Amino acid sequence: MVMPILATKLFVPPLRSHVISRPRLVDQLEAGVRAGRKLTVVSAPAGFGKTTLLGEWIAQSRRLDPKVRVAWLSLEQSDNDPVRFLNYLVAAVHGADPDVGADPDVGADPDVGQVDDHGQLSPEATLTSLINNVSRSPNRMILFLDDFQLIEDASVRDAVAFLLDHLPSTIHLAIASRSDPLLPLARLRADGHLTELRAAHLRFTSDEAAAFLDQMTGLSLTRENVAALEMRTEGWIVGLQLAALSMRGSTDIPAFIDAFTGSNRFVIDYLIEEVLHRAPLHVREFLCQTAILDRLCGSLCDAVTGRSDSAEILESLERANLFIVPLDDRRQWYRYHHLFADVLRSRLLVHGPDHVRPLHGRASAWYELNNSPDEAVRHAFEASDFTRAARVIEATIPIVRKSRQDATLLGWLATLPDDAKKRRPVLRVFSAWSSLVAGDIPSVDRQLTEAEQLLAGGEAGDGSAHDSEPGEELQALPVTIELYRASLALAMGNQAGIVHHAQRALDAARPEDHLGRGAAAGLWGLAAWANGDLEAGVKAFGDSANSLRLAGNLTDALSTTMVIADMLIPLGRLREAQGIYNDALQQAIQRGNGGQPTADLHAGFSDVLRERNDLMLAKEHLTASTALGDGALSHEHRYRWFVAMARVHEADGEPDLAIDSLTQAQHHYRRGFFPDVRPIDGMKARIRITQGRLFEARTWVVEQGLTPTDTPDYLREFGHITLARLLIAEYSVDALSNSIDAAHAVLGRLIIAAEAGGRRGSVCEILVLQALAFLAQGKTSRALVPLERALALAEPEGYFRLFVDERAPMLTLLRTAAGAGIRPDFVRRLSQALRATEGVMASGQPIDTLSERELHVLRLLATELSGPQIARELYVSLNTMRTHTKHIFLKLNVSSRAAAVRSAESQGLI
Repeated sequence: MVMPILATKLFVPPLRSHVISRPRLVDQLEAGVRAGRKLTVVSAPAGFGKTTLLGEWIAQSRRLDPKVRVAWLSLEQSDNDPVRFLNYLVAAVHGADPDVGADPDVGADPDVGQVDDHGQLSPEATLTSLINNVSRSPNRMILFLDDFQLIEDASVRDAVAFLLDHLPSTIHLAIASRSDPLLPLARLRADGHLTELRAAHLRFTSDEAAAFLDQMTGLSLTRENVAALEMRTEGWIVGLQLAALSMRGSTDIPAFIDAFTGSNRFVIDYLIEEVLHRAPLHVREFLCQTAILDRLCGSLCDAVTGRSDSAEILESLERANLFIVPLDDRRQWYRYHHLFADVLRSRLLVHGPDHVRPLHGRASAWYELNNSPDEAVRHAFEASDFTRAARVIEATIPIVRKSRQDATLLGWLATLPDDAKKRRPVLRVFSAWSSLVAGDIPSVDRQLTEAEQLLAGGEAGDGSAHDSEPGEELQALPVTIELYRASLALAMGNQAGIVHHAQRALDAARPEDHLGRGAAAGLWGLAAWANGDLEAGVKAFGDSANSLRLAGNLTDALSTTMVIADMLIPLGRLREAQGIYNDALQQAIQRGNGGQPTADLHAGFSDVLRERNDLMLAKEHLTASTALGDGALSHEHRYRWFVAMARVHEADGEPDLAIDSLTQAQHHYRRGFFPDVRPIDGMKARIRITQGRLFEARTWVVEQGLTPTDTPDYLREFGHITLARLLIAEYSVDALSNSIDAAHAVLGRLIIAAEAGGRRGSVCEILVLQALAFLAQGKTSRALVPLERALALAEPEGYFRLFVDERAPMLTLLRTAAGAGIRPDFVRRLSQALRATEGVMASGQPIDTLSERELHVLRLLATELSGPQIARELYVSLNTMRTHTKHIFLKLNVSSRAAAVRSAESQGLI
């Protein structure tokens, strides 16, 4: 079940009869679309006919092109919730063009999903999916956002800006607002992508004012009369409309016009009084009582006013043109003109809050019965009926959470007084979650404890009943409490507490509570990861993924792939990491997912392929990730793309570009629950060591408090290995220093800890550094001992860059290993890759070497696979595979597949 979509927000305003046609303005709007501009902004104060003009434009667009699609969204204050806004935006677009997907993946479960620092989802993924869907539709579309001045939330504005930046050519965005929208208008204006109409454009001309007044009053006004009114209203359409309504009963038109002076505010008050004064008493009462409503229909107005003829009154108001706007073609839903509603509300408040609150209370009851919980809660708050608000919020929590409208729930909880939550354990628990999101750590445990006491039978354990009603949230509350206690422990760095409460959550979860079990397993896995028990972490996240799949949450299930791979690589299980990325990507692509987690998976897979020295395929996956759009990368994993790109740059011998990419990664990094086992500044320090910028690397080491005598700790393993690299480099610069002894000491302690933790990948890297340390001392024979062991661990898994990235010193070691007959095939392939990296043959002469990607293709050419089958194996198009083959033929100086295989075999390449 999802939060219901209020259809009236999506109704295109019908073109009124007897409207004054404004072709000069409509032509300007249409010209902007024909010119290929992205955005139209109609910005003017209330009462300047913005919505009416857009309605006329829509009518003309449909006459000119019957196939044009029109998507309309009337915005409200509540649309400042990013997820609610996106839901309505998607619904508007789908309603206009049913061929466009109606349900892009808005999000996932908040306990294990990808959220930002405020507990909210990033909107870019939904927009990316929507944009991709619209791009595939052949239909032209205009998307209207009305009353944009109500949007104050920066993330919603950012979502619209993102949409503007990536609009396909077939869609045009139009915004109506009382003030300039906080969007990049200056840039769009400079780029020629903006059409603007403002109050000066919208004011009636003298001819338009004359036609309008003649139509409204039926009086024979002189040109002087019209000019005077037009001047005093400055072409303000509602001002003219109010004047026309008042003049209908006037016997002295010139005197009326002469009296029509003063500021707009006084004029409005005067004319509203005149209009209301002439309305029957029961209509005046109806208008004031229903002014609390944003939208009006007969049954809702009956509920608020206690009448039974509200539908007839609404129809009569429309016929009288009394500032009421129909919202649908069937004339069931209406709204008051905004300015008219403001004045009505101000009159209503004169009677005092005791008169207004019952009206809101009756509106809340109607919305609750008619499945509009957000409106029911809003009016309950206005009525100060916090008991009703608490009940509706509790009942709505499952819908709000599953639809990921976290901002809405957080706002409700912040508004609801503590007394209203006092006897409701469900609200107590989610208030604790709200405090956790806000960083109010001390209050979290207190609120969770109070909720447990209520569940146990009252605050004092006296068996008195609590007020939460039976339902799925109440049933799952013991599990939820333990999950939040585990999250609290995680926030406080209490690893034992994470494990304890995650296990209690697993024990408490019902077998069918797959979301609860998935979240608990994930938290348990995070604790194991941070403690260095990577095998347990892999198993826990595997269990979490299985539970999430059973819950139907494939997006989060696939997102666990990155976490599992991050643990498999230091465990030395590179092939398994490649396999899970491959499987996850195939599932995501088969699902048709064009956003999260597909882009994240491409970025993560790229880094595994780089380690296997398949740089070309690594780059192709990074390109595939960017092709899905920047917003397709999740907040939690967006930095991964830049880290992977940095490591490719490093492999290509471009350290400065690698540093730049890591700086970009820092901008996108979001500290969350995942342990920071490979700090970005640490990666920069390693590159600076290879550049000989040892002082900068030493500065980072000192800032981290890393010393050669530290006790090994998995969370600082990357830092200590970096320290060992620095010590070896410092010895190479100054052989008289004792840094090499310190390096051996550090590496000795690290390898004991890594072996104890079963981290064969870490062991392999440490062994390589031990070999390089002995080489730096001139002890080549001793260096072969750790090198041989490292080669034995690395070869079955396909670790390549671990050796190749060490460049010339490693090539020296490999030549010695080749002479000693150590792992001859692997050493030969590593040596060839190193020579390709260095750009020289063993003899020192330049060669046109085969890349690792081309060697991969060569090995497949030696099989019985056909060309299309090889392309599928490589995840490339057939044309790309043929391009690789042509390059191989040129480098080997052959002209056929068979000849290429023979040549490669004779040279020992395959």
